[in-house]
Amino acid sequence: MVMKVMSADHSVAHGVRLARAEVIPAFPITPQTLIVELLSEFINDGELDADFMPVESEHSAMSAAIGASAGGVRAFTATSSQGLALMHEMLYAAPHNRLPIVMANVNRSLGAASGIWLEYNDSMPERESGWLQVYIEDNQEALDMIIQAYRIGEDGGVMLPVMVCLDGFVLSHTVEKVDLPDQEIVDRFLPKFSPLDVLDSEAPKTFNAITPPDYAMEMRYRLERAIEDSKTVIGRVDSEYGEVTGRRYGGLLDTYRMEGAEIALMTLGTATSTAKVVADRLNEMGKKAGVIKLRFMRPFPGRELAEITKELKGLGVFDRSLSFNGFGPVFTETRNALNSAQFPITNHIAGLGGRDVTFEEVKSMFDIVERSARGESYRECNWHGLRGVMV
Repeated sequence: MVMKVMSADHSVAHGVRLARAEVIPAFPITPQTLIVELLSEFINDGELDADFMPVESEHSAMSAAIGASAGGVRAFTATSSQGLALMHEMLYAAPHNRLPIVMANVNRSLGAASGIWLEYNDSMPERESGWLQVYIEDNQEALDMIIQAYRIGEDGGVMLPVMVCLDGFVLSHTVEKVDLPDQEIVDRFLPKFSPLDVLDSEAPKTFNAITPPDYAMEMRYRLERAIEDSKTVIGRVDSEYGEVTGRRYGGLLDTYRMEGAEIALMTLGTATSTAKVVADRLNEMGKKAGVIKLRFMRPFPGRELAEITKELKGLGVFDRSLSFNGFGPVFTETRNALNSAQFPITNHIAGLGGRDVTFEEVKSMFDIVERSARGESYRECNWHGLRGVMV
């Protein structure tokens, strides 16, 4: 095992190299470009035996990845923000054709009043496309989850694409210590891709044909079942990866100081690290506060979340995006999953447009959860860090 200091973008690229991806369609967009730049260097220097395909747009990048995966090879691409939006049409083709492409999405704000900074409103709308989605806390997890993503997606009971989401600039351009597993370890953990079906001129098959009502509903059902079944695979793969590297991430979700906790905050991405520090301080003050790290938005761990939270008196849910229906998407799905919960659930929106999520703001989230747990009046949806606006 080799230790390097690197950004999350470079961690992703090393993960792709170790996974021995074979086709890499690429189009640059900030803050993702460092990933495909380093991959092109690996290929040029003979460190990765792969075809690097500079394409004319992100739509083309996903189209090429779909073609490569249908041809039976391991494909990877990366994007951000407007690039992910441009891929939207093709994103839906990969899961329905059961093509286990892995894509890194470096989260960045999208739309009018757009910027290049962190927000989850690029990837959250795509959770309905059929892609599995995992959100990353640090640079080590970025590398490890690229490797795990191929193992999960290529499992015979899953065969689905996986989107690895990481916080733009907070991770993509920030360096940390990262352990790189030996190639031999990764090769044993991640065998060569074995596709279900392959585009082959010697054995013709029809892919992505127009599907009449006689079959379309059953296709959707089988895709939904595969996403649900991936929960077991995700847990197993995480456990097996831990056995060979010593690093486990909890599978669908992870917990921190939840044993005996009375209140908790559920986070995803880099805000989790801040929430853990705040939880430590609160426990030092005698308050029983825990953190739930939501890792997979798809499949959403509803039953698992219900089990973890059954002894709580109050739960807060952090969102770094907004559905413009009054709440964030993580909160909406959490409230749906915990519809029979006997404790209050509050939404906490912060960090939009790349604004920092500070220690003080996370502390204020826990304060609201604590007040709601005591039966005091509370606002269901709370915005934190607004300038010049009181809510």
